[in-house]
Amino acid sequence: MKEIEIKSVLQVFDSFDELQPDIQELMRQSISIRDKAYAPYSEFLVGAALLLENGEIVLGNNQENACYPSGLCAERTAIYHAGANFPEVSILKMALSAKSLKYQLLTPTPPCGACRQAIAEYEVKQKQPIEIYFMGETGKVVKSSSLSNLLPLIFDNSYL
Repeated sequence: MKEIEIKSVLQVFDSFDELQPDIQELMRQSISIRDKAYAPYSEFLVGAALLLENGEIVLGNNQENACYPSGLCAERTAIYHAGANFPEVSILKMALSAKSLKYQLLTPTPPCGACRQAIAEYEVKQKQPIEIYFMGETGKVVKSSSLSNLLPLIFDNSYL
């Protein structure tokens, strides 16, 4: 038997103010679109802002449905919009913010598993990592230089 060690490296910023100005702006946009999410069932709002290689910023928020599996997370809403409208343009950075209408969310909230898989697909497609910044409503911000830190053993097209 052989053991392997998987290591993830994340950076944690104590506040929004520690971020570079361009990331602050991207995060502001994720917060703005987050507050427009359609989440009447979970009351959990998520916003995503993607910076594309061509300078475009693509926004998305979660969209719920009474038939729960029919909804879509903010990350996938944004990333699929980018893929549909800018299919040959790489995604450089992604800013995510989450907020609960039931309690104050101070914990940085990473993408769910389904969103991690979708982000992984685009990292593989574009052959370059996507920087991911995520936060709760306020407080600390976490940065991952690649989705591989959040999902180290991805399932990709090499298995098909």
